[in-house]
Amino acid sequence: MVGDERLGLGEYLRHHRSEMTPRDRPGVSPLSHRRVPGLRRQELADVAGISVEYYTRLEQGRASRPSREILTALARAFRLSSAERDHLFRLADERPPQPRAPAAEIRPGLQQLLDSLDDIMPVTVHDGRLDMLAFNVAAADLLGPIFGDGPYGHNIVYQAFSSAALREVLGNEGAEQLARVAAAELRKALSLYPEDEHLRSLLRELSTISPEFSRHWERGEIGTWRSAMKRVNHPTRGLLAFDSEMLHDPESDHWVMLFTPRRA
Repeated sequence: MVGDERLGLGEYLRHHRSEMTPRDRPGVSPLSHRRVPGLRRQELADVAGISVEYYTRLEQGRASRPSREILTALARAFRLSSAERDHLFRLADERPPQPRAPAAEIRPGLQQLLDSLDDIMPVTVHDGRLDMLAFNVAAADLLGPIFGDGPYGHNIVYQAFSSAALREVLGNEGAEQLARVAAAELRKALSLYPEDEHLRSLLRELSTISPEFSRHWERGEIGTWRSAMKRVNHPTRGLLAFDSEMLHDPESDHWVMLFTPRRA
């Protein structure tokens, strides 16, 4: 690592230390008078579980490349967000940690967005494991009861290769398009979460029960289709056309799909 990067790391550490207060350290009472803001180096080193001498060298850009364990301890001590932690790792010339799993629940603000669009457009939210987390009233009316019970009942990939109701909603062409995308998305999910047993068992299950899945899987495709035109068979309104667009929340690894009705 070159000197400038070490100094950048040190500046980043100093900034976050200055933003902390004695309240941020468990068991430490707030002090009424301090000459400088933030925690002292000794206090921060104690929280991180490292020596104050080594932490001081890190701030001053004089330490050798810190280990991933040290960086993880510092991120925990500073209570960094995922994005802040990843930046810390990059400053130390380390690859950021791979996430273990997507967030289990959507943000309240995102749920509010879904609800506010009930009368405007269908909106769904799924996570990086392709599990459907939420959808608004308009999406429920459009897609119908295509999700069921069981360990994969809310998984889009599983439904793409097992749900007769989904094929009725999308038609043969739309179902074939979804199957191709679903297999590619599952490969991407497994590359992000290679040790995730839910995804690994899903792959085994689909490989066992679905020759169609095996056909698409053998194509070796990987990736995300952000934009697409979709046709949906509505039970009372007939064939409807939508432009779909997917937006990504990287902090949670959640995907928001917006269905904008096409004008005739």
